[in-house]
Amino acid sequence: MDVYLAAASKRDQRDYADTPIPDDVVRRILDAGRLSGNSQNKQLWEFVVVESAREQIAQTVYAPENVLGAKLVVAICGEPRPIDVGRCAQNMMLCAWGEGVTSTPNGVREPDAAEEICGAPVKLVLSFGYPARPRDPESRPAEEWSARANRKPLDELVRRI
Repeated sequence: MDVYLAAASKRDQRDYADTPIPDDVVRRILDAGRLSGNSQNKQLWEFVVVESAREQIAQTVYAPENVLGAKLVVAICGEPRPIDVGRCAQNMMLCAWGEGVTSTPNGVREPDAAEEICGAPVKLVLSFGYPARPRDPESRPAEEWSARANRKPLDELVRRI
């Protein structure tokens, strides 16, 4: 998929199908996080794939239902800088979307409990799954996805000095 089309058509989705995500797709998603740029290339993160503790980690985020319905849950842990967490998460989510897997980031409401579950400070929890209502990114051009996005117009966001 074209990268601009992926960015324009990707939407956070919280309603997942019951279809499992194949291991090779999971590996690509995780590797996309590993490959993301980060401050001084220190790679101060660890990716915890939450399987048996899904119900427990769900209770530590702001919207537990996002995690409970997902087919893959990844906690970005450790001591990365906030900008690095964002870059890593977006890499994983765009890679997933390129594979037809939707996702949503989940903020951590109870960091101490999340850390106890994952064994390291939890910065963000990502939930992934195939969409319950499939969306075909190729059904329209990227420019049309962009025009339909519920976002401020670009002219309101860009200033030249």
